[in-house]
Amino acid sequence: MGKTVKKQRPVNLDLSTIRFPVTAISSILHRVSGVITLVALGILLWLLGLSLSSPEGFQHAASIMDGFFAKFIMWGILTALAYHAVSGIRHMLMDFGYLAETLEVGKRSAYMTFVITGVLAILAGVLVW
Repeated sequence: MGKTVKKQRPVNLDLSTIRFPVTAISSILHRVSGVITLVALGILLWLLGLSLSSPEGFQHAASIMDGFFAKFIMWGILTALAYHAVSGIRHMLMDFGYLAETLEVGKRSAYMTFVITGVLAILAGVLVW
């Protein structure tokens, strides 16, 4: 026979009321930045191949990189890479036991990850522009 399910179970379908903790946001962003970095690798390899193909290819790649949109994309790639690296170091420090695996330390280290990435994003912007 089938199982009976309670009809009065709590269901929260209003997505505007769901609040993720900062540790969950940090973890989700780590995964997203990894996907962005993977896609960016293809773009950067294409650009490298174009620039190494011939002197005309180099000029074409240089002209592509002169535009605002390309610089903005490059800044986004560098920021995603910086976040992924900083968050990966945070995870390794926790795995090796240098950071305690408590909620308070997790929150603090997640906020520090955001701050360090913000500084690196500003530096990347200075580098790109």
